[in-house]
Amino acid sequence: MGKDGNVRRVYPGGNTYKGFYSFYDYILDQQSAKRIIVIKGGPGVGKSSFMKKLGSDMLDKGFDVEYHHCSSDNNSVDGVVFPQVGVAFIDGTAPHVVDPKNPGGVDEIIHLGDYWDEEAMIKNKDLIIRDNTEVGRLFRRAYGFLAGAKGIYDNIKKNLDAATDFARVNRVSRELMNDIFTDTKYSDSLGKERHLFSSAITPDGVKDYLETLIEPNENIYVLKGKYDVGKSEILDRIAKMAIERGYNVEVFHNHFIPEKIDNVVIKDIKVAVTTSARFENVKKVYDLDKCLNQGLIKVREEELILDMEKFDELINLAVKNVGRAKKLHDHMERYYIPNMDFEAIDFLRENTLERILSWAEEK
Repeated sequence: MGKDGNVRRVYPGGNTYKGFYSFYDYILDQQSAKRIIVIKGGPGVGKSSFMKKLGSDMLDKGFDVEYHHCSSDNNSVDGVVFPQVGVAFIDGTAPHVVDPKNPGGVDEIIHLGDYWDEEAMIKNKDLIIRDNTEVGRLFRRAYGFLAGAKGIYDNIKKNLDAATDFARVNRVSRELMNDIFTDTKYSDSLGKERHLFSSAITPDGVKDYLETLIEPNENIYVLKGKYDVGKSEILDRIAKMAIERGYNVEVFHNHFIPEKIDNVVIKDIKVAVTTSARFENVKKVYDLDKCLNQGLIKVREEELILDMEKFDELINLAVKNVGRAKKLHDHMERYYIPNMDFEAIDFLRENTLERILSWAEEK
């Protein structure tokens, strides 16, 4: 293929106020897939390294690669997709258990547990159970803090709703949709929707890879605003309109409240609509703070500031507990790594790469 392929980075799951929230079914849909390979095994058996090395090899050969990052480990991936080939690899272990939907026809399993020393692993049974139990406890604490933060967010949202001129929000929505869709036509069939996270609450705080998702689009629209006013509702309308017109749409959800939408990408017409203000080469910016009654915001400013401070405190406590869980998860790797046959896994990966390339030739 000549030059290196392009890279996109997303999160298929996240640590939210609802607990762990999964969009893993959208990593690659069954109809489009030539092969979906689910990788099983414990911490430290090489699942992430297996996928990252395949991704690197395919990039070198000129193929595009989409990395699906782990929200609970900044250094790991939970999936990798080769869209031009129609192949995906997915980490199928807890908390995002994935099992084949159409075994043989589409899906298969690679179990890296086949490459460990079973007798040595059994000796670590009690330690593995103990540490897994503690990891679960730390995540429950993190999700408790996030649930508490959601209650405070709801207080903030009620104050903002009271100050919002929803008629003006609707006008912004109509203007933006006219900008995007005026020169487009309806298709004979509906488009497809794909749901993922563009950011995540991780052990290092809230992280994203938005540049890989937004910048490749020719027309970037920004929904600007200090406060959370109408953005998700407008993005939802845009996504539905695009699907109605027959375009395939990627909907990127909020890392904290998965019902909310932060970004929409319509690759068919090279359009992205984002709530991030950090992009420079944009087509148009819509300032939704203009839809607010600033007088009422001023009256309730003390409440808003206090609530936002408490909200941030609870998010930080959640991040700390996710970080503690990550450290313990890393510690658990010592039960696995010394007992793995990594040479055999490398051989398996090389054979798997050959299979992927053979599938690419079939397309």
